[in-house]
Amino acid sequence: MPNVLILYASTEGQTARIADRIAQTLRHLGHQAEIRAADDLKSGFDPAQYGGIILGAAIHYGHHPAYLRPLVRRCRDALESIPSAFFSVSLSGGGPGAKPEAARRYLDVFLRQVAWHPEQAVSFGGALQFSKYAAWKRMLMVMIVGYAGGDTDTARDYEYTDWAAVEAFSASFAKRLGPS
Repeated sequence: MPNVLILYASTEGQTARIADRIAQTLRHLGHQAEIRAADDLKSGFDPAQYGGIILGAAIHYGHHPAYLRPLVRRCRDALESIPSAFFSVSLSGGGPGAKPEAARRYLDVFLRQVAWHPEQAVSFGGALQFSKYAAWKRMLMVMIVGYAGGDTDTARDYEYTDWAAVEAFSASFAKRLGPS
């Protein structure tokens, strides 16, 4: 039974929630799945010890976290020798005012920067979590999201993740792992 590592880079927690749902789906399909925050990896991390790796990262202000680039570059050969996938999470990926082509562009730029060619790469809608933002970020997000025609009521949070798409992505990855 292949052991899958799901690494994630999350700011407010939506990418971590998506990583958790991927792990649940893989486990339901009979695979072992381990979840780890990418910024908690130890220096001796060896991706070759896993049967597959999925990396997920949030986009903030048009960029994935900078610390992921050297990590992926360092592990690229191992990532390309096993089933691997990448998922990107952003407001551009779903919800009112979504711009799927922009979300895909962010994903493509990151993959080009690290010269990684995962067999699966997808963008998911994120979440507006006004309750977790500092006052300055809440105001900034209201301006950005309002300009795009999105939700601006700061009295509540909004989730735009298509959970059925997350489960379909996970099931597709599981098929590449072979029988559980």
